[in-house]
Amino acid sequence: MLNDTVVRVTDRIRERSEGKRAAYLAKIARQAEEGPRRAHLSCGNQAHAYAAMEDKADMAQTARPNIGIVTAYNDMLSAHQPYERYPDLIRRAAHEAGATAQVAGGVPAMCDGVTQGRAGMELSLFSRDVIALAAGVALSHDVFDAAVWLGICDKIVPGLVIAAATFGHVPAVFLPGGPMPSGLPNDEKARTREDFAAGRVDRATLMAAEMASYHSPGTCTFYGTANSNQMLMEFMGLHLPGASFVNPNTPLREALTVAGVHRAAQITRLGNDYTPVSAILDERAFVNGIVGLMATGGSTNHVIHLPAMARAAGIVLDLQDFHDLSEVTPLLARVYPNGLADVNHFHAAGGLGFLIGQLLSGGLLHPDTTTVAGEGLERYTTEPRLTGNGVEWVDGPRESLNDRIVRPVAAPFARAGGLHTLTGNLGRAVIKASAVKPELHVVEARARIFDDQDAVKAAFRAGEFTEDTVVVVRFQGPRANGMPELHSLTPTLSVLLDRGLRVALVTDGRMSGASGKVPAAIHVTPEAATGGPLARLRDGDLVRVDAVTGTLECLEPGFMDRPPAPYDPAPSAEGIGRELFAAFRAHAAPADEGAGLVV
Repeated sequence: MLNDTVVRVTDRIRERSEGKRAAYLAKIARQAEEGPRRAHLSCGNQAHAYAAMEDKADMAQTARPNIGIVTAYNDMLSAHQPYERYPDLIRRAAHEAGATAQVAGGVPAMCDGVTQGRAGMELSLFSRDVIALAAGVALSHDVFDAAVWLGICDKIVPGLVIAAATFGHVPAVFLPGGPMPSGLPNDEKARTREDFAAGRVDRATLMAAEMASYHSPGTCTFYGTANSNQMLMEFMGLHLPGASFVNPNTPLREALTVAGVHRAAQITRLGNDYTPVSAILDERAFVNGIVGLMATGGSTNHVIHLPAMARAAGIVLDLQDFHDLSEVTPLLARVYPNGLADVNHFHAAGGLGFLIGQLLSGGLLHPDTTTVAGEGLERYTTEPRLTGNGVEWVDGPRESLNDRIVRPVAAPFARAGGLHTLTGNLGRAVIKASAVKPELHVVEARARIFDDQDAVKAAFRAGEFTEDTVVVVRFQGPRANGMPELHSLTPTLSVLLDRGLRVALVTDGRMSGASGKVPAAIHVTPEAATGGPLARLRDGDLVRVDAVTGTLECLEPGFMDRPPAPYDPAPSAEGIGRELFAAFRAHAAPADEGAGLVV
């Protein structure tokens, strides 16, 4: 039976979303009612669409499915470099399935690992909306009976899901690329970063460690936003079962891609198994996604992305939904930065199939959701095997193959999930507690106030942090500078922890999906640039960050009576393309509503 809290939260989301969801489904029904879209195009329209294709005669037969490829390929992202080969593979697989395929369009794909601590990071969150817009342009030609979506990393999958939901009458299959093989262990990489920040090793040593960690095609192997994306696509039914963590450029990876294309051809309106995205992305799917996030200690970025994705499907999520589900979802995985294992070790220990089976048996997932594989989430407890005829799915492990990495519901790493919400007189925030030592789940100390992360690093280099401190970095929200990740502060603040200081971070910005041992109250809303409480803090104020009681408080009486500190937009107004995003900054939604512009 379903857990009472899972039922209650799902019902609450359904009631809250009733009007928006009904309007969304009515819109999708209107778009779908004409049947296959290409049949309604003029001959001239169709001729333009097929002119460059070798199989134009087949494409003119509108009774055969035509699959649109939306690709985030570039060869700067290691995770996306394997997608260079995918269009040819997809076209061949489509022909095998009696269909055709075309690249509908490309979307931008930036690497947060390149822009961490740099001005380009201020474009990162908004790139999600640009991706959704670009994908909308790709599908606007209205010649596709289904779509396959090629994207993996941080803002890319959420942007693609927003677009897929907007075209909710078009069936969709997401095709991953898989993680790179394991390199330098992530904890060794983190240790070298801390040593460099403390001046114990030189830059050449740091560079060697980074290159040994990020070393080949494929997704980075830590459990950050990119790999959390892949988890979500399975829990929410947009991947084929077991597709997420198979390494690139392997026979099984290629066979899974072919199987995904075949499935896309089967679920169009032209066949007998029509499965539009709107039927998959309902309230139950989003609840399943949140439970998966909590059970695996996934990326804090998804507390922003999931509400934006849901709104595109007419569903309204609230931070309270995350909080309540976290309270009843046990932590079943330890993957770096929440443990020493990487995603390859996680996959080998039983991976997503094992966890989904455990959560289903514990009544924590809706079992009856629609997925691209068909009805029911039970299919996602299986794992793919390569055969002479492609892929077949067999029962996945029913027991953990390494209980230091994954555990059953009956013996979790922690009773509650990895993410918590905080509320108090400083606003609403999120904290990832799964990687933080229990003794740091509560930090009460005097605040140091900074308006950017470079000022924090300068204070560190000057030796100014000599006592327990709550480091407040404000004016980092979506309306201020696009809400960049502040992950480059992690080595600095980790050094202070290693010196025995009790340190916490409070910010209206983001941390990386791989944020680790530093307790960090992030995504604070209302943000400082709109006059939120952080703008009224001063150096020396006593601040309490409490992940146990779920509170974020300034303990100074009357601090809200102070005038807010003024925000100077000039430093983020131009350079590295930031001038192009002025409209995004001016109109972005608050972080707890997804920080987006599109929906």
